[in-house]
Amino acid sequence: MTTTKSFFRRRNLLACGLLAATGAAALAQQQPYPAKPINLMVPYPAGGPSDATARIFTVPLGRELGQQVIVENLGGVSGALAAQKVLSAPADGYYVFQGSPNEVILSPLANAAVKLKAEDFRLVAPVAEAVMVFVARKDLPANSVDELIALARKSSAEPLSYGSVGIGSLYHLLLEKVQLQTGIKLNHAPYKGNAPLLQDIGGGQVDFAVLVYSAAMGALAEQGRLKVIGQLGARRSELLKNVPAMSESKELKDFDYKTWSGFLVPRKTPEDVVQRLHKAIGATLVDAGVRSQLAAQTQLASAPTSLAEAQKFFESETARYRDIAKSIHLQPQ
Repeated sequence: MTTTKSFFRRRNLLACGLLAATGAAALAQQQPYPAKPINLMVPYPAGGPSDATARIFTVPLGRELGQQVIVENLGGVSGALAAQKVLSAPADGYYVFQGSPNEVILSPLANAAVKLKAEDFRLVAPVAEAVMVFVARKDLPANSVDELIALARKSSAEPLSYGSVGIGSLYHLLLEKVQLQTGIKLNHAPYKGNAPLLQDIGGGQVDFAVLVYSAAMGALAEQGRLKVIGQLGARRSELLKNVPAMSESKELKDFDYKTWSGFLVPRKTPEDVVQRLHKAIGATLVDAGVRSQLAAQTQLASAPTSLAEAQKFFESETARYRDIAKSIHLQPQ
């Protein structure tokens, strides 16, 4: 009898525990977003420029959301590994991806192992943009983009070499586009990252490249170890006022590109969650501390946009880079 009573007591306690747990879970679901910390997924290792950008936003974004924002780093497969992890997580706003065209638009076009596509994501807001520049070895006999193209035409027997951070990267696509547009021929030298490529330009092993302007590059230019001969925007960036923009050239007058990063979530994330995130991100973009810290990283804070504007921008960027990939016959490898 005692054993029977003990059994029923344990069973009742277990049932009460289950009910309490179920009730707590239901209560958490009823709480307004966010009810727990948010992971900001960075698709590269800690210590790099993408990681630095993310960490500028964590404190002010956490303050706006009322929850801690935690950076999670996961490199691999040109950033697609981290993107896929975000897509595999519940679409509830607790995993936010810090992405750029390289990971969400270009990686599936260049890598057959990458199965995601840009349409799997929704851009909540672009957050930062950086200046892309033509950077050349110090003794290359060309001091402007027009002079570079003229030199390439004269060097068709022994084409100039350009470096990029890999086949299918944004920088590779842009210089293939330059070749199509101008009729020049170049030799492509793919690298595993910006740092070794910049080092080899400084050492004279590679003629030139298109890269994101960085403080390290600026220091090398000041030391006379390489030279920055043009920037890829229609207008001179306020961060690089002494370097001519493409609109000032003759050969690439309409060549207007910039690289950007933004905060993205899976397409199926609830609308109220997306709106909450969008409002909080917009507030951080006008924060003076955020803007000054980005400038120290040679980046500009993006202008706040509406969700509709962010979507239109993302769709236009996706179409633009897919068109370039098609025009240069890029095949996934």
